[in-house]
Amino acid sequence: MFSNLKRVVTLTLLASAASSVLAAPAPVSDLSGSNAATPSSSVRTNETDVQRLERLLENRNRVQLQMQQQLDEMALEISDLRGQLEKSNYDMQQMLQRQRELFIELDKVRSQASVPAVAVTADNTDDIPAGTFSSNADEQTAYQNAVDLILKKRDYTGAIAALQQFQKDYPDSTFAPNTHYWLGQLYFAKKQDKEAVKSFAAVIAYEDSNKRADALVKLGDIALRNNNAEQAKKYYQQVVDEYPSSASAKLAQQHL
Repeated sequence: MFSNLKRVVTLTLLASAASSVLAAPAPVSDLSGSNAATPSSSVRTNETDVQRLERLLENRNRVQLQMQQQLDEMALEISDLRGQLEKSNYDMQQMLQRQRELFIELDKVRSQASVPAVAVTADNTDDIPAGTFSSNADEQTAYQNAVDLILKKRDYTGAIAALQQFQKDYPDSTFAPNTHYWLGQLYFAKKQDKEAVKSFAAVIAYEDSNKRADALVKLGDIALRNNNAEQAKKYYQQVVDEYPSSASAKLAQQHL
């Protein structure tokens, strides 16, 4: 009986140990042998990677936008500089053309000023136009000095003042048409169109002046420069009608 009881106690202890072993959870391991991460830790890691990628993309887009803005600003600056350069080149060509025209005409005046003076006598007084300067050395010197300011010194502002003073001192000089004409040329070169128109209009009043045709052409040029094509055409046509064989008429014809 005692042996049977001992057997029952032994079986009971074995059954108790087996049940405790079966109740213990088995450890879970991934293929690499380490314990598996919890779901919450996995989600937190994935969110960090996405945010990092988004931040990198935003930074790249921001840099690209800044670079594009800088390129656009540089393109505008280059375009503006190109426009200024083209305008400067055009203005330079216009200035050189005006200077060439001015010097050609001034050479004519200088040659006229060097013509020997005609002595005033009782026999030829009626043949000399009113206001002759031939017997007045001071008058001729004053005129030549004014011309030299343009030809030799290129002092255009000083030349304007000298010519204006000459007109005050010698209002009846036979050089009067020329002084008006060259004042008009100087004003025209300085783009002082109102003063230039007054001077050239004064030349036209001298019907026998050899500068009258040139003055009409210049009046047409001023009108054309001020977008008055109709008035310019009238001046050019007047030159062609009144001086058909002149060099001025050929210039006027080019604008008709």
